[in-house]
Amino acid sequence: MEKSKRKKVILRAGAVIIVLLIALFTYIPFAVMNPMVGRHVDFDEVWSASDFGITAGLFFVTTEDGLRIAAHEVGTENPKAVIVCLSGIHNPSVTAFFGHARFFKEHGYASVLFEMRAHGASDGDVICLGYKEYLDTKAVVERIKAQAAYKDVPIVVFGLSMGGASAINSIGEIAGIDGLISLSAYSSWQDVFYEGMSAQAPVLLAKIVKPFSILAASLKFGVNAWRVSPKNEIAKLGERPALLMHSRGDSQVQFANFERLRLRAPGHVETFVREGDRHFLTDSFTEPEKDAEYSQKLLEFLEKHFPGKR
Repeated sequence: MEKSKRKKVILRAGAVIIVLLIALFTYIPFAVMNPMVGRHVDFDEVWSASDFGITAGLFFVTTEDGLRIAAHEVGTENPKAVIVCLSGIHNPSVTAFFGHARFFKEHGYASVLFEMRAHGASDGDVICLGYKEYLDTKAVVERIKAQAAYKDVPIVVFGLSMGGASAINSIGEIAGIDGLISLSAYSSWQDVFYEGMSAQAPVLLAKIVKPFSILAASLKFGVNAWRVSPKNEIAKLGERPALLMHSRGDSQVQFANFERLRLRAPGHVETFVREGDRHFLTDSFTEPEKDAEYSQKLLEFLEKHFPGKR
């Protein structure tokens, strides 16, 4: 009888320890994630279209989960495509893309720059790390397609950092998007979490906690974080063209993320790699035409796949 009681006590104690460990391992990614995402980003620096000698129209769309998203439209006559721009987790404002919008306009491409949820003039107080931002893209794409001026005009998503990851998730989830350009995108939140944690804590602990980062994201955002991630969504491209860009020494999103995305992507996907730690890919982000190699790569990709009506 005593032996049976001791066995039950040991089993119960073991069960309690396991529950506590699960709670601890789930808490760690929450503790890392919450300061990053539990906020609305109000930018210290924003740009206007007039700063770049162009004009833009401001509009708003509402997502299917009820958030109002702010967007800027830079039109052009008979556009070859519409480039939809998405920025990073905390900076810069998507208005930094007005320089790209001017460059695109000069070559016959319209642009729509939108602030993802919890950024700038858009609604929201939680940044969703790309898990829900594709809903913002979807609302913008639906608005573009509803306009007569863009009837049968291809749509290309173009994102930087978290915006790059969100652009990949968007093209994977939205059949109406025709092409992709991503800059310094991560392959998944759990990959970035693991890489960051393993640089500051024992690698074994980082490996143990990594799966719990997916659980934490699922609980935090109310999504299936195992399903929606850039390295899963990139595999859904089909024959649609894509350009993945990264710098080999990127200290914010390690180059291994680019390599994982490339491995999961269809074989036709194009790449552009720069040496050094250049998260923005170019030192002339607001004036991309000053970087001939970078701007020419963008233009070559666009003109190859979206040359407009002949």
